[in-house]
Amino acid sequence: MTNRKHIHFIGICGVGMSAIAIALHQKGYYITGSDKGFYPPVSTKLKETGIVFYPGWHVEKMIKNGDPDLVVVGNVAGSTNPEWVYTQEKKIQYKSYPEILADFFIKENSIVCAGNFGKTTTSALIAWILKENNNSPSYMFGGIATHTFPSAEIATGQYSVLEGDEYKTARWDMRPKFLLYKPTHLLLTSISWDHADLYPTEESYNQQFEKLISLVPKNGLIVACADGKNVKKHLKKNQSSVVFYGKDKHNSYTYDNIIHTKNGLSFNITHKSISYHITSPLIGMFMVENICGAFAMAHQLGIPTNSIVEAISNFTGIKRRLEKRCEKDITVFDDIAHSPEKATSVLKTIKQTYTGKIITIFEPNTGNRDIASIPQYANAFIDSDTVIIPRLSTLKKAKNTKPPMDGATLSEVIKKTHKNTHYIEDDEQLVQYILDHTKKEDVVIFLGSHGFRNMIETICEKID
Repeated sequence: MTNRKHIHFIGICGVGMSAIAIALHQKGYYITGSDKGFYPPVSTKLKETGIVFYPGWHVEKMIKNGDPDLVVVGNVAGSTNPEWVYTQEKKIQYKSYPEILADFFIKENSIVCAGNFGKTTTSALIAWILKENNNSPSYMFGGIATHTFPSAEIATGQYSVLEGDEYKTARWDMRPKFLLYKPTHLLLTSISWDHADLYPTEESYNQQFEKLISLVPKNGLIVACADGKNVKKHLKKNQSSVVFYGKDKHNSYTYDNIIHTKNGLSFNITHKSISYHITSPLIGMFMVENICGAFAMAHQLGIPTNSIVEAISNFTGIKRRLEKRCEKDITVFDDIAHSPEKATSVLKTIKQTYTGKIITIFEPNTGNRDIASIPQYANAFIDSDTVIIPRLSTLKKAKNTKPPMDGATLSEVIKKTHKNTHYIEDDEQLVQYILDHTKKEDVVIFLGSHGFRNMIETICEKID
């Protein structure tokens, strides 16, 4: 029996949930967790940390050492989940993970990175720069770094850095997560309609960002991407200090002289007529914009430029953000791009970098399976030679809503502007199709927020 405060996570294997659980464990809390199943790398990290976790929903395991003091409830917990039902019946205190972030992570200087592009990379990079310069930030970003940099940490410094997700806080709380984070500093990348299942119109989506912007105090700071869709439009009436970054020379921070290869990026960032040379092992033209935004925020915080440049050069990125899974005769990438717009951006980068044929396996997130998202698929895969829709993950249908598109329907939608599109429901057949239709120098890229049921690993094992 432990005397430490017991916090139980329902849905602990999510990247964000597991990162928060590990951070709290390291602060001395007794952490347990449950989920539908556990898979590397999350399961590996939980096991290495010593956290008690188990598959399935078992009240007897949750209360083995007595009722938890607090239950963190993930969106995976449906209304009939026995642990969630028990929590409510016993009136045990419960919170969503954004509420946990608000309670344990936020500091007097709260940096929030938001936008439907780049928020994971920018939040991770800003946290990395602060940490490398001995600022001891508390932070959380919704990904796993490719190097030894934990996804969340509760520290002693005056800064916190959080990825500002616009999706709902919890099943019982429809507020966007980022509205809970009390931003004093906001990095805003873009406001391009996403999550049609939650925000049925572009206006309803944009309104959430207007609310976020309004939270930044008059003496706060907004670092905004001048090239981001709808960004300038929604900042016109804001009373906080605003610093813009982007390609245009009129911005406070601009970038140019970009050299992009398979091995990384080289470019210049200019501020007040002084240029700083940046090198990074990250790939993707869109990463230049992310790095420039993080540089601008760190510079505005007063971190010396040479220290910022050095930290950027040592940051190797986030898993599933154009992550190169193997490079043999064929190169295989994995990326979380789960919307048509994000897929377009990633594929453009691949097309600019590689000379071979591109085969894309695409699974959209929940909102981009909604029929309202159909217009966004027009010409979205123009830089891919072949598009494959795999068997899509099962979704729960909300009451009084139209059913989401299935794989066959989605394939037909994409085929209207990209004839070489296929729906392959069987995973083994999909793998074999790729092996039969690729040759040296070709690129295979998996795009989607869900995992791909070991198909990536199988392909990497079988190619020469």
